[in-house]
Amino acid sequence: MNLLDELLPLLLSGFLASFAVCVLLVATKRWHGAVTLDNHEGVQKFHTAPTPRVGGIALMAGLFAACSQIPGSSELLAPMIIAGVPAFLFGLAEDLTKRVGVRERLLATMTSGVLAWWLTGYSMTRVDVWGADILLSSWLPLSVAFTAFAVAGVANAINIIDGFNGLASGTALICLAALGLIAWEAGDPLLAKLCLVLGAVILGFWLANFPLGKIFLGDGGAYLTGFLIAWVAVMLPMRNPEVSVWAALLACAYPVLEVGFSMARRFARSQHPGHPDRLHLHSLVKSRVIKKLLLRWKPVLRNSAVSPLLWLYALLPALLAVFFYDNTPALIASFVASAILYQLLYRRLVHFRWKLISHVPIGAAAAANKAAVTRQG
Repeated sequence: MNLLDELLPLLLSGFLASFAVCVLLVATKRWHGAVTLDNHEGVQKFHTAPTPRVGGIALMAGLFAACSQIPGSSELLAPMIIAGVPAFLFGLAEDLTKRVGVRERLLATMTSGVLAWWLTGYSMTRVDVWGADILLSSWLPLSVAFTAFAVAGVANAINIIDGFNGLASGTALICLAALGLIAWEAGDPLLAKLCLVLGAVILGFWLANFPLGKIFLGDGGAYLTGFLIAWVAVMLPMRNPEVSVWAALLACAYPVLEVGFSMARRFARSQHPGHPDRLHLHSLVKSRVIKKLLLRWKPVLRNSAVSPLLWLYALLPALLAVFFYDNTPALIASFVASAILYQLLYRRLVHFRWKLISHVPIGAAAAANKAAVTRQG
């Protein structure tokens, strides 16, 4: 049996199950919409009509379908599904009740990280930084706690960028592609196959979400997706000593940088780290670029037009991660460069709107520009 014959049932079962459940949820929303529809009113809401936000159910169905095609038990996939249940359930509970706080969801995702360690034995025993590696490798509780914290951080990052059709799921596919390529280059075909299977499941949802936004990931789907990516990122360097931890981090640079800059921005503005706003990079791309250039497009298509622009940004560090996966200094330099590029893009977008308004008197434009910069921080 060649590789294609071995993988095809797994990929098709995961993809078809995920896509079919998405279609089913959309087709039956009149019956469950009272609890599953996402209201289109809110500071971070850009869609124009109530939409099912329970795409996580489709992802979980796809994962179970793919796992069922593996004789006996999967060495990596089955433990990941089990470990992902807390992150998924607490996120889904928020989707259905709107009463589960950010702290509870993050703790649930950290629990998934600890459970994944318990089931697989993997935890981060190094970060390729002298001193820190000694502590992580010599004290298991610290290693497990750090791993759980990192997993929760990546999961929250995917949730934060889940603002436009296809953005989070498309970014997840880019991250998984980079991690899978690195695994293959490092001689870990099992992990590379796992990335393909996870990608097939997410692709099934992506087709239902992009570009028309018929269904959303919701918190359940976003936290589950983030956990899956994070745990692959943990296993990759731990299973393959020649792979730098920074390669896994760089592969996920866009969502990680988004959550980092968002926390720093809110801290500077004396706001709670979980305070919602429209100051994310993707929000600014929509309001400062897409809204101006694609004024005549339908709102749903303007929404979707944001994602390809951010995918391009996510692709750059992911490609650098694949290229330099065993070169820690180059990876660190690439991550710093990605952060600088993020900041440059962000600052450019803060001012972009006013430069498009050429008919405003100079004095009025200057006053408006100053007010905008003050509001944006």
